[in-house]
Amino acid sequence: MKRTQTPAETTSATEKSYDGFTDEERGAMKERAQELKAAARRGSRAGKADPEAEVLAKIAEMTDADRVLAERIHAIVRESAPELSPKLWYGMPAYARNGKVVCFFQAAQKFKARYATLGFNDEARLDEGSVWPTAFAVRELTAEDEALVAALVKRAVG
Repeated sequence: MKRTQTPAETTSATEKSYDGFTDEERGAMKERAQELKAAARRGSRAGKADPEAEVLAKIAEMTDADRVLAERIHAIVRESAPELSPKLWYGMPAYARNGKVVCFFQAAQKFKARYATLGFNDEARLDEGSVWPTAFAVRELTAEDEALVAALVKRAVG
């Protein structure tokens, strides 16, 4: 026998919680899909694309605080590991070796976080013992912080 729901059992839309993707996460996935489509369209014209210009344009769109950090991290990565290629990855500035992302910058605004993040993927050679950090919160960059970022990036590329 089928049970019908009584009015007392109904739940309004505002009372329900949703455990799926946030708007920001869906936006990042859409950006990644667009990046992949653009790369596929370029195909043999890939040499004509300027990924660094795309990264710099994305950085220029950021809020002031995020933009300052992203510009400085971009410069540090390019100086410390010129063999890494800049690219967009889920709409974020990233730096890759042989097409695989080694490190990336995630603006605080991207996911409405209280700090930006410098992250490293498993391509990064940061292994130390059986536990090591793969992401770092960034709120500002002092000279000491910049030296740490440079050392991490150099170590990440091995």
